[in-house]
Amino acid sequence: MVGVDEFGHEVSQHPLPITHYPLPITRQLVVMAKPLEKLTRAPLVFQSVQEAIKGYIHENSLKPGDSLISETELARQLGVSRNSVREAVKALESMGILETRRGSGVYVRAFSFEPLLDNLPYGLMGDLRDLKDLLEIRRILELAKVDAAIEALDDTQLSAFQAVLATMKEKAERGEGFPDEDRRFHRLLFENLGNRMLLRLIDIFWLASSKASQHVNIADPRPMRTYCDHVAIVDALRSGDVEGARAALDRHYDGIYGRLRQLDTAEGGDS
Repeated sequence: MVGVDEFGHEVSQHPLPITHYPLPITRQLVVMAKPLEKLTRAPLVFQSVQEAIKGYIHENSLKPGDSLISETELARQLGVSRNSVREAVKALESMGILETRRGSGVYVRAFSFEPLLDNLPYGLMGDLRDLKDLLEIRRILELAKVDAAIEALDDTQLSAFQAVLATMKEKAERGEGFPDEDRRFHRLLFENLGNRMLLRLIDIFWLASSKASQHVNIADPRPMRTYCDHVAIVDALRSGDVEGARAALDRHYDGIYGRLRQLDTAEGGDS
């Protein structure tokens, strides 16, 4: 068959088999296109410098207060620019690994959880599920170490407990919370164990809760009850009653859990 196209030219009108009809261009793109894969790239130079500096600290057994070699020497040895070194040092400062002393140099910083907490996402600090999970870890940790705390208890520690309790009572009678005294109390509970990491973990739990309180209202509505919980803990410690101390700690944590559950319900949570 012969026909005429739109320009007046004769063209064959023998149909092609259906499987050979060319698809419209747009349709061809849809059929043939494959999803793009994410590009991979080498880490930025300053990130590589960070890792190199951390490796240098470890390999040379540098301690808090020890100084690094100068930025110029770091740049020379690593074969990078001083700007890359400065960026890496700033990042390590924000992590709490290094500190810069004006006119003196760069030094290894004493370990602290606070830089980590300061850089935690805003959402973590205000998420009730995260707070409850954090509280559960702290509860398990403290309950597990009560027996050791009782074994290490001495008169000096008991006197310190009484001083903390006296301040708690004064504030509770005024209807005030006492977060600072609570932190001191729980540190004091395990100070005699000589476990610095345990004390640091207690601190990070307390600091996380403290920072969360800036975004979520977890204030204690019944400070006198909380004071009485702490009195019961000390009474059990004094009498050497491990199970009684654990039960008193559990009651204390139940009160905190109750506040978080109320908040969760008020915000429409499902946990």
